[in-house]
Amino acid sequence: MHLDPVLLSRLQFVWVVAMHILLPAFTVGLACFVALLESLHLATKNPLYLRLSQFWLRIFAVSFGLGVVSGIVMPFQFGTNWSRFSDATSNVVAPLLAYEGLTAFFLEAAFLGVLLFGRKLVPPIVHAGAAILVALGTVSSTFWILSVNSWMQTPSGYERVDGRFFAADWQDVIFNPSFPYRLTHTVTAFFITTAFIVVAVACYHLRKNQFVPESRKMLSMTMWLATILVPAQLLIGDQHGLNTLEHQPTKLAAMEGNWTKRESAPLLLFALPDQAAQTNRFEIGIPYLGSLIIRHDPFGVIPGLTEVSPEDQPPVAVVFFAFRIMVGAGVAMLGIVGISLWLRRRGALFTTPWFQRLCLFAAPIGYVAVLAGWTVTETGRQPWVVYGMLRTADAVSPSLTGLDVALSLAIYVVVYCFVFGSGLFLILRLMRSFPAEEPQIKAPSSEADESVALLGGQRPLAAGMGAATPQAGGTA
Repeated sequence: MHLDPVLLSRLQFVWVVAMHILLPAFTVGLACFVALLESLHLATKNPLYLRLSQFWLRIFAVSFGLGVVSGIVMPFQFGTNWSRFSDATSNVVAPLLAYEGLTAFFLEAAFLGVLLFGRKLVPPIVHAGAAILVALGTVSSTFWILSVNSWMQTPSGYERVDGRFFAADWQDVIFNPSFPYRLTHTVTAFFITTAFIVVAVACYHLRKNQFVPESRKMLSMTMWLATILVPAQLLIGDQHGLNTLEHQPTKLAAMEGNWTKRESAPLLLFALPDQAAQTNRFEIGIPYLGSLIIRHDPFGVIPGLTEVSPEDQPPVAVVFFAFRIMVGAGVAMLGIVGISLWLRRRGALFTTPWFQRLCLFAAPIGYVAVLAGWTVTETGRQPWVVYGMLRTADAVSPSLTGLDVALSLAIYVVVYCFVFGSGLFLILRLMRSFPAEEPQIKAPSSEADESVALLGGQRPLAAGMGAATPQAGGTA
């Protein structure tokens, strides 16, 4: 049995990145949500926002820790599995990754401690500022990582000397042609993913009739966010598609399952791409709609896969079906948003059991869209690691054997299943219960009260002030 080191190295990187991306897809949006809650609590003094921030901050801490651990592993593979890629692109890629570490990771690490442990040690405005800076750090990390990846998709601002890439214009390198579209599309997808997780948690507690005020506030806030972002994502995706058409036409042809260049192309709802025969089987499509969506013209010309040689084509079936999964997830989210607006108008958003069950089942739908979209992006780039310039087969480490990569891949799978399984178990456990309220002692209003306060505050607290105060629909 032949073990191909190139294929196995790709599978290993797929496994590591696919597991890692689950975390920033959640923590980027969650950090911003916590920052919003802290800011609202600072502005309104409403304890409800504080309790929500405390609740999600614990979950963010666990997710952030898993993200750091899994993220550190990825750069090691550049040296172990992709040394020729590192040798060729290090003068461009390494500085961008360094900027990510300096501006994002250090920012997150410096202020996460204040956010997690400084609530009683710093003024409220400083604590809210720490939350904002942590959120800024997560978005900054996304900025630099996507700049690197976008440059690999649409390289620009470089010069090539003896097979190595050097930056000729850093502004063109960072803000390469696909970067603005991919950054906007990805960050919006991360926010939507987080929103549907928060919605699902809120519906879980509403179904159990516990922590009702907090759950209503979560559901209302995040469903409004989804109502804005899901339709916006469709427009952003349209612009991203136009950019792909201009700079990566072969990828777009694979997404559409279009083999020959043609005008008035249909939108294929289903087909079985046959790459060996360079055609589709069992096509089901809507005439003219493909050209209308892609070119904004029902008679527009759409590129075909046969315009390039078969060895320069990506795995068409993978790209074709992943794209439809992504779009299908987006349409499903749009449907949920529409239902929420209808229920909100009827005053039944918080009291409709079937909608709550629907939201629970839809909890991972953002992840489905993110993973499918990432598959389209990365698989559609093949057979290039730097699009049109450096082939994936020429980027792998020359001394690797298939057995080496197979063993390391097996280790990664076992370790990641254990680590991520444990992390998921802990996160789900945290999502099931809100933290207990801390006792709040009023300023003494009489000599008796003053004596009680000086002796340690042993008098029972008034209703609504103590840690054991019942919550609406349950106990803390």
